[in-house]
Amino acid sequence: MWQRIQTLYFIIATCLVFSMFFCTFATIAGPEGSEIVIRYSEKLAYLTLMIMMIVAQIAATASFKAFFLQARIGAIAGLLAIGFQIWLATDILINRNDMSFSFTALFPLIAAFLDFAAAKRSMVDEMTIQSVKATRKAKKNR
Repeated sequence: MWQRIQTLYFIIATCLVFSMFFCTFATIAGPEGSEIVIRYSEKLAYLTLMIMMIVAQIAATASFKAFFLQARIGAIAGLLAIGFQIWLATDILINRNDMSFSFTALFPLIAAFLDFAAAKRSMVDEMTIQSVKATRKAKKNR
């Protein structure tokens, strides 16, 4: 499991998504210097997408023996992360004057990049294995 780089990519992406459950999304400067903190887990839509992303990340990491399946699940996890990033970006653009946002708003984008890189690498591994099998079969039939 730990012998391939895509497993490391999936685990890093999983850690990034998991850390969002405990991070702040934005702070609002209130009257008299008080601050209101908004967490990702406080919004139901964010919480739902984060749960879907973490399940996809864990499924992609756990399917390390089936390369095609891992590549597909990794691509789905990447698409979920891009969708979440777009949702965050629209909220940031709408509320950019009222709130100050955390750097953790970029975590889905980083996770998506890692997911797509891992999916590509998993697909390359599977194609290499299929090529070697086909070559051995052709040599055996000669």
